[in-house]
Amino acid sequence: MAYTYSHPHRVRYRECDPMGVVYHTHYLDYFEAARTEALRHVGVRYRDLEAHGIIMPVVHVEVDYHGPAHYDDPLVVEACFEQMPTARVPIDYTVRREGEEEVLVTGHTTLCFTDAEARRPTHPPDAVREAFAPLLD
Repeated sequence: MAYTYSHPHRVRYRECDPMGVVYHTHYLDYFEAARTEALRHVGVRYRDLEAHGIIMPVVHVEVDYHGPAHYDDPLVVEACFEQMPTARVPIDYTVRREGEEEVLVTGHTTLCFTDAEARRPTHPPDAVREAFAPLLD
């Protein structure tokens, strides 16, 4: 079982190139917003992790572009957690226009729970495992 969170985003003018198409790097921002809100939705805030000495750098990213999004398009960015977070947290993403089936972008990131002081991977806090346990059974 997977946990999928849908995050809405309307394409802003500043995110587009001169042709009115979303510039490719902005999808990484969309992914970040979706995963941050997905974690917040289950009760895990980045702010709280950082306050407890845990940071979560991105250690891997992939993006595949299937079709363009344009200025003012209402998008839905899905962040999908397929497994219980361990030291590494793989997340898959799908971007569509709201109400449409056509997939515009797919992607994947892997984040790593990291001890901020030691700069070494660490296990996720108990609160993270507890938050995800009922969602990934």
